[in-house]
Amino acid sequence: TYDKEPIFARDLKAENAMAILLKDAIKPNLVQTLEGNPAIIHGGPFANIAQGTNTVIATKMGLSLADYVVTEAGFGADLGAEKFLNIKCVSSGLKPKAVVLVATIRALRHHGGAKADEYNTASVERVEKGFANLSKHIENIQKFGITPVVAINAFPSDNPDEVALVQEKCQAYGVQAVVAKGWEEGGAGMTDLAEAVVEVVSSHNNHFKPLYDWNTSIRSKIETIAKEIYGADVVDFSKKAKLQMMRMEKLGFDKFPICMAKTQKSLSDNEFIYGRPEGFDISVREFEFAAGAGFIIPILGQMMRMPGLPAIPASESMFIDDDGVISGLS
Repeated sequence: TYDKEPIFARDLKAENAMAILLKDAIKPNLVQTLEGNPAIIHGGPFANIAQGTNTVIATKMGLSLADYVVTEAGFGADLGAEKFLNIKCVSSGLKPKAVVLVATIRALRHHGGAKADEYNTASVERVEKGFANLSKHIENIQKFGITPVVAINAFPSDNPDEVALVQEKCQAYGVQAVVAKGWEEGGAGMTDLAEAVVEVVSSHNNHFKPLYDWNTSIRSKIETIAKEIYGADVVDFSKKAKLQMMRMEKLGFDKFPICMAKTQKSLSDNEFIYGRPEGFDISVREFEFAAGAGFIIPILGQMMRMPGLPAIPASESMFIDDDGVISGLS
């Protein structure tokens, strides 16, 4: 408001209309995979601009129906996994028994210096250099009291020497790296990974703990994520961000978890810095606040929270004629 007070849906008398819209949408969708397995689809936010996981309702429903529930947290362990563990698990009381960290040889070549036209060219040297990025993601998961299983998502261009190198380096971290061929072979290509996960769960060696306390200050929570998960040295706040942070604290909205809006292409807030950067600063440009969801959104660097905007919008190719026939939707 003009008095700097928050406006709620109830102030606009809109809460009942909103509840009606959500009455059925709040229910998860049960679907079937190509191999006849049940899958629950409910929510699919991006992990670079939102929390990157499906809903608590969906996960708890799965747990009520099965012994094992596999759910995704988008992008790297610096984004989806961090938010899944610090936001979703803490808010719901969920305690994951295992984490699978998905990696590709192609991505390690990229982080080792390969250009786009070289991603399919075998290079043990580039994979070894690029492993620094994967090692940081492994360490990030371990900070939560969980030892991950690394799934090497297989591509036809993978070289056996590259795969062996990754497995050897993962072993040095006490982590098992398993080749996953689900894309090529379906479920049959994932049995080794499934067995590795069952082994980890059965060992009872993982003891989940969140990285920060929600009740600490906004600045402290952001600095913890930036330094512990990204590897940053310093967090800079713009003048606008500082004023917004003070306003949230004054309104009592500071005891919520942090949901960073950050590029998925780098551990830093600069999408062009690859590998495992060190000695860098993180810049908080401004804040947004998701009051309904209950988290604070710091926007880092040049990040935009409206994804998927091509140079030419898909809407320009859509057409409806005088007879109501629609074209251009695909």
